[in-house]
Amino acid sequence: MKRLALLFTAFFAIAVAANAQGIVVGSAMENFTLPDVDGKMHSLDTLKGKNGSVVVFLSAQCPVVKAYNGRISQIAADYAAKGINFIGINSNATEDLPWVKSHAAENYKFPVLIDKGNKLADKLAANTTPEVYYLDAKNVLVYHGAIDNDRAGTAITDPYLKTAFDMTLAGKKIEKTRTNAVGCSIKRAKAE
Repeated sequence: MKRLALLFTAFFAIAVAANAQGIVVGSAMENFTLPDVDGKMHSLDTLKGKNGSVVVFLSAQCPVVKAYNGRISQIAADYAAKGINFIGINSNATEDLPWVKSHAAENYKFPVLIDKGNKLADKLAANTTPEVYYLDAKNVLVYHGAIDNDRAGTAITDPYLKTAFDMTLAGKKIEKTRTNAVGCSIKRAKAE
């Protein structure tokens, strides 16, 4: 009986660890549906671009996101013309809807969806704002992590996300598919 209990515990630990990993590069992201800041429902499949999409976790209060707002908006505008759409996700339980709506209206021209209860963040194992998941046209994750290598934006030497876009659009393999996103932690809802 002890051996069975030990085996069950080991299996459970492996399952939890695998789930904590979230989606990995090379895997397809499942379609999801979430409301935007006005309550209208949107899905990944209806928002994605013909050449891919970026799911970016955002925050209205995070100073790192605030430092990235201009860069995020510019990259989104530049690559929307090339068929890559941005989809903002706010999973922060500490940010009320009017604040998120105001922040989105002031900073982004792409939809920002509300992940109440951080279900999508949990499924993807997203922990940071800003954190990006770049999907190809078939919703396969091809890059995950930081937007670039400089939080302040004053000395960018490696524009990870733009490089990933350019390589994909040129039909080349992305060399750096994973980086560590740096920013603020997603403020998750407390489990009930």
